[in-house]
This record gives sequence, structure tokens and C-alpha cells, in this order.
Amino acid sequence: MIKKIKKFYLSIPKSRILTLIPMVILFFAFSCKHSSSVEKGIKKEKEKSGLTYIKTTIENGSSLNWELANDSTVNIHLNYDYERNSLNRAYDHWHFLLEAKKGTDLTLVFHNFSEIYNGEKMPFNTWIMDCITSPDDRKWEHVPVEWIEGERMKVKIHMESDSLYIARVDPYRVSDLQNLVSNIEENELVKITPIGNTVEGRKLQIIQVGGDKAPHRIFIRARVHAWEPGGNWVVEGIIKKLLDNSRESKKYLENYTVYILPMANMDGVARGISRFNLNGMDLNRNLTAPADSILAPENAAMEKWLEAMIEKGMKPDLAIDFHNDSNGPLFFSTAGKEKKGYVENMDVLEGLLREHTWFSEHTSFFGTTSFEEGLMARYDIDALVYELNAHWIKGLNKKPLSDDWILLGGELCNVFDLYFKETK
Repeated sequence: MIKKIKKFYLSIPKSRILTLIPMVILFFAFSCKHSSSVEKGIKKEKEKSGLTYIKTTIENGSSLNWELANDSTVNIHLNYDYERNSLNRAYDHWHFLLEAKKGTDLTLVFHNFSEIYNGEKMPFNTWIMDCITSPDDRKWEHVPVEWIEGERMKVKIHMESDSLYIARVDPYRVSDLQNLVSNIEENELVKITPIGNTVEGRKLQIIQVGGDKAPHRIFIRARVHAWEPGGNWVVEGIIKKLLDNSRESKKYLENYTVYILPMANMDGVARGISRFNLNGMDLNRNLTAPADSILAPENAAMEKWLEAMIEKGMKPDLAIDFHNDSNGPLFFSTAGKEKKGYVENMDVLEGLLREHTWFSEHTSFFGTTSFEEGLMARYDIDALVYELNAHWIKGLNKKPLSDDWILLGGELCNVFDLYFKETK
């Protein structure tokens, strides 16, 4: 290559080289000046906006790209989470740190809400989104949002300090679960059992609250879809109540023991993705067949634990899978619809929830291949999916935050006690 360049150079007349030299110098001078001018312009726009940085490397921080549109508007481009062997894609999670000068007013415009669910593009007007802010990533409050043309969401932010956390729902992180476990693991009423690992090797554990000899057993799974933290807050409420050493909690634990898989999609929570595990598997699908231990080790571990419990004569009497959505229903098993005992038991449970908690949404026997179908069809366990409304709690007439879901967890302890007293 060097020889070719040298040969080309020697073939050019010296008079022409002398003519070209000034032109090359001018070209580079102009390029540098233009580049410097553009950089100064960008810097000037950024300084004018007051924006400093958007940090996504916080714990449970979401995957996104951002750019300054003008002196007060920032475009937030959400990155989709994709399912293996499917057209499905999701983006339901945002959680990041906004850094800007104190007193700045900014408009955040969120893009990429074109989700595909069960193979079909979801109509934009069916999605209900919210936005919350926090000065410390702990104490959150809702802020108004506006849907605008082009399937986008607009949020106006006033900076009371030089940083502000932004999220969709009250985050619950891997470290929050670790803190919970460390606070309760020495309690004599608690047993922590490792059952397997996630795709990336994070430890999956069952938290048992209560003794092995209790007459009834409840299995609870939470956080299958990483953006849905409501179930974790409910679990905190259940555990807090059962371990409060009160007269009621002692009575509850004489009647039942709970077994909790608190964060099934721990990898997704750690990496800040929306729905699928790190192999692109939806952990709330295909439960009517044995899990692939390579692609979905989280489900394989759960099934192995369940089967061991059944073999020991300790099959759960009730199983609940907690999720978040924008409607808040209970989903009962279609496979169980033909079983009189199951239908009667779910009717009792629904009535108790309406009477003793703030639950007031609808119910449905809607069959897919999800948790309630798999556990009923394969193990004959009375199972359901509880979708916690991430947008509005009708029974409390307010938008939800973590305290509301913790409250529900405490109320559920009483519901479980009454349920086993009223069912066979």
C-alpha cells in the first residue's frame, strides 16, 4: 500500500502539488473551524437548557438513548426488550437519574411505545402510563403526563435541586431484596432455601415464613416481569405482618405457612429491562409444559422445588403470581373452570379480597400458558395471577405507590387465614 501511494505521489507533476497544498490547508482549516463551531453550538444549547446529564447506570437503571431537542426539551428513546422466537417486544420500564441546574424547567418526551404483545401491535390508546419522581430514589411522588401525537409521552419537570430520579413505578431493586433477606434470615420463623440460579448465575431462593407442620401452605411468586415491582412490595407487606409478633400473626401462622419466590427474573431487574429473561424467554408463558433448563432456568428451578414439595406431601393449597398492569384483575385458570372445587374456592377468595382489602377490579377465567394454567393443569394446585394496577387503585381512589402495596400485603395475611377457614 505504501509503495502504491509513493508511486502515485511521484506521478503527480510538482507544479500541481504546489497548487494542491494551499487547497488542502484551507480544507482542513475550514473543517476544524466548522467542527469547533458545531461543538460550541451544542455546548451552548446544553448550557442554555440547564441539562447536565442523564445517568442510566444507577441500580435497576433502564436502557435508553437521549438527546437534547432544543433549549428545554429532551427526547428519551426507550430501547425495546425482545422475546425469543417471537415478534413480541416490550418497553414498560424507565428508571434513571436526571441531572440539571437547580431551578431548570425541562420537558421530557418519551418515544418508542410501539409494543407487540401476543404477536400483535398494541393500539397506542390502550396503554396507560405514569411517571414518578424522587429526590433520593426512595421517596416518590406522581407527576402529570400528557400523551402527544406520534405515540409519545410528555412530562414537564422542574428541578428543585441539581438531580432528580425519574421512574414509571416505585422501584424495587435486587439490593432491596438482599436487605430484606439479611433482616429476616435469623428469625426462627424464617427459612431461606436456595433452589437454583438465573441465566447469569444469580441465586434464586424460597423464603419460608412459618413452620413445616402448618395445616395449609401458600406459594407466592413475584417479579417474573422485571418492570413489575408491585409484587415485591406486597411480599414485603406479607412478611412484615407475619413477623410482627402480634396476636393476629401468631394466629395466622398456626393456620398456614407461606413459601415465596420473591424475584423470579432477578437478572432482568438487575439490568433494568422490561419483561423477558436474559435468554428472551417470557417466564409467565409455556408453564403448561416442563421448562427448558437452559433457556428458562428460573422456571426449571421453581418446578423442581414444587415437585420436591409435592413428593414430600407438602403440595401448596394456594398459589399466587403477582404482576403489574394497567387494569388490576385476577386471572383464574381456564383449566380449573371445569372443576367445581376450584371455581368455588376462587369465588370465596374473590369475595374476601373485596371485603377485607382495597381490591375492587374485575376477574376473568382467561387461559394462556401462564402460571395459573400451568400449576392447575400439571400439579392440580389452585392457582391465580393477581395483576396489581400500576395506574390507579380504585379502592383507595389514588395512584399507587409502594406503601399501598405493602398495605395490601398486610391485609392479605388476614384474607389467607379466612380463606382456609371457609374452603375445604
